Amino acid sequence: MTIVRWSDPFREFAQWQGHINRTMTDTYSRQGEELMTSGHWVPPVDIFQSGDRELVMKAELPDMSREAIDVTVDKGVLTITGEKKRPAEVSEEQFHRIERSYGSFRRSFALPTTVDASKVAAEYKNGVLTVRLPLREESKPRQVKVDIAA
Repeated sequence: MTIVRWSDPFREFAQWQGHINRTMTDTYSRQGEELMTSGHWVPPVDIFQSGDRELVMKAELPDMSREAIDVTVDKGVLTITGEKKRPAEVSEEQFHRIERSYGSFRRSFALPTTVDASKVAAEYKNGVLTVRLPLREESKPRQVKVDIAA
């Protein structure tokens, strides 16, 4: 009787998975580094209704100056543009790792017809851009008294 030695399928699978992981890491990490150092990025945004008077949009724009941010409202579209630059005091050779995004960005949002575009206001504080979008008077809910007929 011949003894047949079975190989460990899990060991072979682990080796195969390691090979795939190395291939993906080598391929995509270089592209990821390029994307992280320059180019376009998308700042995260929250939009919510504050009571029945306004919509509020908050965008995270850390380490940016107020002058580097533009907010425009045109034809029912709110657009935020800007550019986040890498710190000038640190040269590219000095970086060991870059995980924060740098470069230009542009975000556009269609405004509902209930927003009064002439009264939009923006404030930038502690790395957060807050845009207040007041609602038109006629779009605010109102209570109607109902009379009961006798």
